[in-house]
Amino acid sequence: MILDADLTGRTVLVLGAAHAARRAVRRYAHAGAAVRTVTAPSELTGVAGTEVAGFDLGVDLVAAVADGQDWAPVLERLRGRALVVAEPAAAPGGQIVLVGGGPGVEELLTVAARRALREADVVLYDRLAPWQNLAALTHGAELVDVGKRPGRHAVPQDQIEALMVDHARAGRTVVRLKGGDPYVFGRGREELGAALAAGIPVSVVPGVTSAVSVPAAADIPVTHREVSHLFTVVSGHAPLSDAEHEHLAGLGGTIVVLMGVGTLHHLLAGLRRAGLAASTPVAVVERGYRIDQTTTYSTLGAAAARGTLAGCANPAVVVIGEVVRLGRDCPAEIASAVGVLAGAGA
Repeated sequence: MILDADLTGRTVLVLGAAHAARRAVRRYAHAGAAVRTVTAPSELTGVAGTEVAGFDLGVDLVAAVADGQDWAPVLERLRGRALVVAEPAAAPGGQIVLVGGGPGVEELLTVAARRALREADVVLYDRLAPWQNLAALTHGAELVDVGKRPGRHAVPQDQIEALMVDHARAGRTVVRLKGGDPYVFGRGREELGAALAAGIPVSVVPGVTSAVSVPAAADIPVTHREVSHLFTVVSGHAPLSDAEHEHLAGLGGTIVVLMGVGTLHHLLAGLRRAGLAASTPVAVVERGYRIDQTTTYSTLGAAAARGTLAGCANPAVVVIGEVVRLGRDCPAEIASAVGVLAGAGA
């Protein structure tokens, strides 16, 4: 049963073995109910008067967990005296799920991501994941902020992996919630490897990558017919080499840079040296999909010579290439520059 209701002041009786019923107990408690538990049918030797094994049946709801025990005789006696619902059992052993949270807004979580969060006992989350409403999305799971910030890793990667493994070994379902997609400039494969090395079941829920979705928030397509038939995604964590600048400039198409504001001047100067035209448009989309989203437009020459993008800050996605001219609110002097796109079909 998925609870979004406010059960404050209500009493819920949960029937089920402690481990199997743990998720139901947590959800009802998170919804505000006073929760009573019975872990085995043998605890209820009979239903007489208004008492069931010492419980006053002034309960509003009875939740029976499908834990393999025979609750049918008890439920038959309880029906008509309280609302009875069925609950799935929690996973029998510890497991880890690596979940992509998309560009950071709850609306772009996938159905599979929401399901994983709903079933989690513990969530280890990053600052770029949609964390603001996690308590409601998880119905009260334990939430642990392990997010990295520029120049500061409060929880080192090896400790994150150790936390995942320790919680799973304790029998919990652990969700590692990451911004974007776990396998796009994340440490997803390292975390999967840590789970496998520890012998813990692990699965991956892909996310909506920021490399495509954040430019889309500014109406910038990373490909467009007759404009760009390829795009390259680059990490901006560290400066690129001259050879890498030359390869990028030679490929053509669209260049998308994640976490690249700190090294942006180095990248733009390198691309100019590698022969990319000064008129090539550049956009920096900051805080994609949030209420304070902004997009700053420039050209490669202006950004390198006059520092027109110097005030931009992470989290941001940088887009370099002709598709930028199609962006929402792109200034006329950039949109109508070399390579007018008005005739390019959709």
